[in-house]
Amino acid sequence: MAVVTNKRSVMTLYSSAIDILSHRVRIVLAEKGVSYEVITVESRAKPEDLLELNPYGNVPTLVDRELVLYETNIITEYLDERFPHPPLMPVYPVARAKARLIIYRFDREWVPLVRKLESNKTTEMKAAAKELSGYVAQLIPAFNASPYFMGEEFTLVDCCIAPVLWRLPAWGISFSPAETKVITKYANRIFQRDSFQASLTESEQEIRKVSDAESA
Repeated sequence: MAVVTNKRSVMTLYSSAIDILSHRVRIVLAEKGVSYEVITVESRAKPEDLLELNPYGNVPTLVDRELVLYETNIITEYLDERFPHPPLMPVYPVARAKARLIIYRFDREWVPLVRKLESNKTTEMKAAAKELSGYVAQLIPAFNASPYFMGEEFTLVDCCIAPVLWRLPAWGISFSPAETKVITKYANRIFQRDSFQASLTESEQEIRKVSDAESA
């Protein structure tokens, strides 16, 4: 945690235009209806003030007045507690623990594969795509069981999964017709939410447009 000497009147998010972790935070902010300023960070040209605020210089980084947060799950849970409606974590301790464990596994297993898919190294991308498709396929029973991953309510778990599902066509990842039907039904339920649409950057919108055009 860092302390900001000059308090900002508006919450500020340092965010990449295509990073899945930044996208996750933007979905949460949109769900909460929070007004905030976005500073888009390019990997090769990080703003000096970000490096002053965050010793790692990574995104997402959230600045809320004197508070600076720069770990994705700390940011999303902070936002959920700071703006309690609508709640994005289950009410009961056991369900909350399960949600945190799912997010932990997601970050440990899925995120490294996404980084390889974004590396543009062909050999790494092919293996990563195959492994990621296997992880997604494992979730099909959960996608089919209820409207959202944890049940009837949209949660932080859905916020983690949605950015990856949005990018699957761009990575050339596909499934059997039966699997595609279940995954698409779950994904579209999230993609059609106002918050998800509001969370998309122009670059993220373009990712899907290009993928749709190529598959047409």
